[in-house]
Amino acid sequence: MALVRANRITTIGQLAASMSHEIKQPVAAIVTNVQTGLIWLDSVPPNLPKVQEAFARILKDAERTAEVLNRIHGIVESNPPSRESLQINEVIGEVIALMRAQVAESGVSVRMQLADDLPTIEGDRIGLQQVMLNLVVNAVEAMSGLGDERRELIVNTRRDESGDILVCIRDSGPGLAPDHIDRIFQPFYTSKAGGMGMGLSICQSIMEAHGGRLWASANAPRGAVFEFMLPCTQNRITN
Repeated sequence: MALVRANRITTIGQLAASMSHEIKQPVAAIVTNVQTGLIWLDSVPPNLPKVQEAFARILKDAERTAEVLNRIHGIVESNPPSRESLQINEVIGEVIALMRAQVAESGVSVRMQLADDLPTIEGDRIGLQQVMLNLVVNAVEAMSGLGDERRELIVNTRRDESGDILVCIRDSGPGLAPDHIDRIFQPFYTSKAGGMGMGLSICQSIMEAHGGRLWASANAPRGAVFEFMLPCTQNRITN
């Protein structure tokens, strides 16, 4: 549990600048709308409809700030894993929203191909967020060293032949060396300078705790593919 939390905090630390941007934007907008509202209140007569519009924008930006902070707090909190009924597409959307600024700054385009008929799963939301966060951060970092080549991240969800849920994260980075694919999930193995070498190992452990699995392969024409399988609640009841 200590290693899992340490990995979460390390990953969040990598996104600190991105998340700071996500918070600064709505806070700056709140300040602007407060100033605008005061101007409309000082008008003779006060322009109350305009003041109401300014208040509505303030409320929207305050809710956006609270949402970002809640996501951060949820990921780094030290509560033990808890199971709940959830939709994997929602978990993916929460992670992509948290990384929005980081992805944009890296020049990465994101394509979401999420099946809309997926059943619920029983899982630990924070643990699954951690898996997605690790895999997306790794993909974005892998593409950061590219020159003029297209940087594309594709996130796909679907059901396999047995009815379980498959999640695929595909990038257009330099890819994985064939002799490294079998080693990347080993504890303390890393190709990153200063990396702990625990991220993918922890992700694999989280998947196994959910009755699923995680694996990697080469993308075509270049890049890497990480996929994980999660058993759906319906299959567990049926089986």
